[in-house]
Amino acid sequence: MTSTIKVDNIQNQCGANIINESSNTITIGASGDTVTLASGASQSGFGRSGSVNWQTTKKTANFTATSGEGYFCDTNGGAFTLTLPSSPSAGDIVALKDYSGTFATNNLTIGRGGSNLDGSAADSVRIIDNESLTLVYVDSTKGWIPVEEGTGFIGEQFVEATGGNAIVTCGDFKVHVFTGPGTFNVTKVGNGDQAKVDYVVIAGGGGGGSGCSGGGAGAGGYRESYTPGVSGSYTASPLASGTSLTVCAQGYPITVGAGGGGAPSGADNDGTKGSDSVFSSITSGGGGFGGGGSCNSPGGPGGSGGGGGHGSGSGGSGNQPPVSPAQGKDGAPANSPNKSGPGDSAGGGGGAGAAATSNASAPVQGGPGTSTQMVTATYGVSTPGPARGFASGGGGATRDRQDGATPNQAGPNPNSAPNGGLQGGGGGGGFGPYPTPHANASGDAGTANTGGGGGGASRNTPSGYGEGGAGGSGIVMIRYKFQ
Repeated sequence: MTSTIKVDNIQNQCGANIINESSNTITIGASGDTVTLASGASQSGFGRSGSVNWQTTKKTANFTATSGEGYFCDTNGGAFTLTLPSSPSAGDIVALKDYSGTFATNNLTIGRGGSNLDGSAADSVRIIDNESLTLVYVDSTKGWIPVEEGTGFIGEQFVEATGGNAIVTCGDFKVHVFTGPGTFNVTKVGNGDQAKVDYVVIAGGGGGGSGCSGGGAGAGGYRESYTPGVSGSYTASPLASGTSLTVCAQGYPITVGAGGGGAPSGADNDGTKGSDSVFSSITSGGGGFGGGGSCNSPGGPGGSGGGGGHGSGSGGSGNQPPVSPAQGKDGAPANSPNKSGPGDSAGGGGGAGAAATSNASAPVQGGPGTSTQMVTATYGVSTPGPARGFASGGGGATRDRQDGATPNQAGPNPNSAPNGGLQGGGGGGGFGPYPTPHANASGDAGTANTGGGGGGASRNTPSGYGEGGAGGSGIVMIRYKFQ
């Protein structure tokens, strides 16, 4: 026998409707209630609201998905395939999430199960870390279409990278040191502030000039970043900007600038400009050359400017091309009040820390460099060590006397500090009284991988000249938090 109950409303003991029918609309539950199916019961005919039931046991190997379920896919142990249902109906839904953030390294393949994927009859290989994806089957033309996708990650994630001539670990940070060209290859990006890297980019120093007294060369341009609260604990250069770079998962070609050649022996030869160093959007300009020392030759412009040559050669401009903070300073003009007697000095090259000087009767100091604790000289410490100096200008040469009327003035040794500038590899200028030949007529080279400018050369006999010192090569250093 069939029984029938006819009623419009069913109420709870408090008199609130829990089942209500009105104008062919049936409402189950009252405001604030939760409608729950009993354990083991199932529902049908309600359709789906775009949600899935997430399976909390992660997947680590090939499997076939079931409509209405979401899966955490862990490819940390190796790539595998999620195959979609083979006979889907319109409205079927499947979701997935990269469990360990390793899709870029070990890919997840979505097998199409015989249906199209967004209109394409091909499987899809997922290569983005932390990806989440929800797919709905629409029809045989488009097949499965993504309706939600993202790369949400709420934990802390760090940069992973390769490349460089040395990699130094400093606590929770790594520093990649490039002493020559290469690639900084970012294989995994961080999130938030952990996606940022700091840098020191130093160009090659210029080459010193030659002649009666050749100008010292300018240091290579010096650029550094340091962001308080992001970069960790070390002392950066006073020139550091407050803006770290955000990197992507890609390779960044690194250019390390060579030092400019020193001027050959001769009456009036300019040195050669240093070469630029480049990392991403950061370019440091090569150091300006030292002016030749017989015909008032000016020093060249560059990251730091070169010193002017014998007579009245002007100093070259620094911070070329212009950036802020300035990457270097100006070279000094020559100081030659008596071109045929005591006092005949070329200008020193500019340094990252200050402009160069000129002096009428003594070896001319190049402009001082600057220093940073990002790495130490050994590239091998676990904590920040003593600050290391970079990018000082080359010393200008001094020709003491040429007429032989009085004994030659010995003067101080031009090849000792601070003739080549403080803190960072600038070469000392030559010092060449004659007619007695002098061993120190040639300028010193700038130190390799410091961006130091080469020293200017002097005259050592009535017809003989020294050679300008070559500039020191540059360096690129990149620092980031890795744990």
